[in-house]
Amino acid sequence: MGVTIDFFDETKEIAAEHLETLQQLIYFAAKREGIEEEAEMSITFVDNARIQEINYEYRGKNQPTDVISFAMEELGEGEHEIVGEDMPRILGDIIISIPKTKEQAEEYGHSFMRELGFLAVHGFLHLLGYDHMTEEDEAVMFTKQKETLTEYGLHR
Repeated sequence: MGVTIDFFDETKEIAAEHLETLQQLIYFAAKREGIEEEAEMSITFVDNARIQEINYEYRGKNQPTDVISFAMEELGEGEHEIVGEDMPRILGDIIISIPKTKEQAEEYGHSFMRELGFLAVHGFLHLLGYDHMTEEDEAVMFTKQKETLTEYGLHR
């Protein structure tokens, strides 16, 4: 049982140890959030040009961003939930800009892995329905992120 993560590295820059750490970190975060059933998700690593295209297409913002999440459990207008007996829970997709990850790691003075882990956990919490649209929601989400990363051992 657990979360199956499909990784797609369009940048060809992510080392095997980064993927292993991210996988273990997401398992850890899923356990903290009480996800015990089979679940699936993907994490794709892209460059700034690609994430800018996605950001513009889906959010109307014509600029690169660090992470975008597409939660599969949020039903859009006219969509119907598909539920099957033996179907794993499909959480969704996370897209991370590797140039932004490097830039932010340097800006915040911590490791590339810490920033990559932060963005993955941030995206993962979005897949679970957390957001930061209000101050209250932001406090909840950001506290969960910090606690998850600290308990896992990825410190600033």
